[in-house]
Amino acid sequence: MSTYDYLVVGSGLYGATFAWEMTQAGKKCLVLEKRKQIGGNVSTEERDGITIHSYGAHIFHTSDKETWDFFQSFSPCNHYVNSPIANWHGKLYNLPFNMNTFYELWGTETPKEAKRMLEAQRIPCENPKNLEEQALTLAGRDIYERLIKDYTEKQWGRDCTELPPSIITRIPFRMRYDNNYFNDPYQGIPIKGYTAIIEKMLAGSEVRLGVDFNDNQKGWKEMADKVVYTGPLDAYGKYVYGKLSFRSEKFELEKYEEENHQGVAVMNYTSHDEPYTRSIEHKHFAFTESPVTWVSYEYPVDYEETGEPYYPIGDQENLALQKQYKAKADEDGILTGGRLAEYRYYDMDKTIIAARNLARKELGQ
Repeated sequence: MSTYDYLVVGSGLYGATFAWEMTQAGKKCLVLEKRKQIGGNVSTEERDGITIHSYGAHIFHTSDKETWDFFQSFSPCNHYVNSPIANWHGKLYNLPFNMNTFYELWGTETPKEAKRMLEAQRIPCENPKNLEEQALTLAGRDIYERLIKDYTEKQWGRDCTELPPSIITRIPFRMRYDNNYFNDPYQGIPIKGYTAIIEKMLAGSEVRLGVDFNDNQKGWKEMADKVVYTGPLDAYGKYVYGKLSFRSEKFELEKYEEENHQGVAVMNYTSHDEPYTRSIEHKHFAFTESPVTWVSYEYPVDYEETGEPYYPIGDQENLALQKQYKAKADEDGILTGGRLAEYRYYDMDKTIIAARNLARKELGQ
């Protein structure tokens, strides 16, 4: 007989949200986590009173009031607004692309002047065959060369002429002086960090850390009526059809004996001068007063170098491969969800919505 109603593989935001919903409905859940700490990529830790985002910056934002209220029921959020800076050969530009950016690029002061410059910069291509042609069509030469090209090549490890145009389907241009990266009305960062939220979500479940479900699938499956799997599906399928392609990240965390190192939480490095794509000064996420500061540097690397999947390379070949693995999981009766299992990029609010929808479906709601 099964010991649990649900076995949840992965303690990230999707798995933790699903486990919370099911335990609130009286179901018994066992959560397995491959790492030694809960939370997946939203994990946070404390150093010198500063909350560190262990696996890159996570800023919660949504247009859905119900999801915002649900998220804040576990921890109130502060009023942080993401306003990153792009650093190109030491020259700084505001992001996202807005009137401040255009002024920094061309000295334009009005939307009319900025639109005229954008039109003059664009290099039309009726049927773009790669990312470079797509970006030049949408953004023009200056923005592409200073703020897109090198950053994108570092991120994906390939030349822009070798990347599909689908990576950039559109480039939003904000014709006002507004550095708020997101348009969502609700945004902020949990005051006590994301790990504290995951802990509350998993409070009603049994959690086992440092356990790889795929090492003993049969044994773990026998312990529960149903399995919810949030990891990469090729790992679940024992790579029988081949490996899915991901891009990975390495993080270097440094402590500085100063109050303020870069003056902004997120700085993007958009030239090949630096091997990293971003530097994150974590204290600025929470407006922390401290005599020291911690900064992490993000280095995009090949998936094989770390074994940690981050960004799916969603070309046609990989998407076809994903469908094969999804069919196998479905045939085995495995419920799947989340960024890795669905082989897609998910914002955090969409992750929560998807997990809650699965829970409601399971509960017949």
